Amino acid sequence: MRKSATRPVVLDRSIEALPLFRLSDSSDSDAALTYEPSTGGRWRVLPAPGDRLPGTFDQDVYVEILHRYATAGGDGVVHFTLHAFLRSMGRRVDGRTYEQLRGALGRLHRTVLESTQAYFAAPAGRNIDARFTILTSVAIDRRRSTDREQLPLFEAVAAAEPGDARVTLSPVLRANLRAGHTITLSGAAYAALASPTARRLYRLLEVARADGRVAWRVALDALAGQLPLSQRYPSHLHRVLQPAHDLLVGAGIVRDAVIRQHQRDWFVDYVLASRT
Repeated sequence: MRKSATRPVVLDRSIEALPLFRLSDSSDSDAALTYEPSTGGRWRVLPAPGDRLPGTFDQDVYVEILHRYATAGGDGVVHFTLHAFLRSMGRRVDGRTYEQLRGALGRLHRTVLESTQAYFAAPAGRNIDARFTILTSVAIDRRRSTDREQLPLFEAVAAAEPGDARVTLSPVLRANLRAGHTITLSGAAYAALASPTARRLYRLLEVARADGRVAWRVALDALAGQLPLSQRYPSHLHRVLQPAHDLLVGAGIVRDAVIRQHQRDWFVDYVLASRT
């Protein structure tokens, strides 16, 4: 098991309660995502012109950045090589994944999150109006030219030479992390979930746990908007959610997860497993 996967991952509880990463390939992945929480307000995820919304790979990049931030210090700057970052994520290291990682970091930098009384800022003690991005800066530098001249002498190193990255986490998120308005994941449990939908559900279920719940009932259509999922018919949502539910039960994250109909409405009932 990778060492990084054994450490807990601390995430901003407010972000986790809101949709951000697309979990399925859809034709409108370059369109803005809009969500209206049941508590009121509006949340929008606005892709940069010509780009798409953050997706499943970006979700894992975001979690890995927060994983590393815990030991990076309070200034919000996280340093890493792309090679080490991909290895820590458990991804194959090659030209394709290097480009995926560069693209994901760029989207986390350029995608605007717009809160109209939807994002809870713990220092203020209330939901706020704000526009921000997950990362406020991204810089990726190649190795120094003197280093590159030596790379052909070492084939393994040359193949793994993607550059060094320096990213800065949003002060909005950092303020909530410092205030302890957070959820905590098991890095090992997150990495073991093979489905992007199961990984997203794990994060959302930890929000329910942080709210003091041992059981959580949520309307099926509301859950679809909160994850988010592009499917809307109950039968389609059932096909997407059931495999993720099986993974969560098998991993011991929930004791039970049932989709049921009551009169004309559909709900999902979760029973959280106790933490060991």
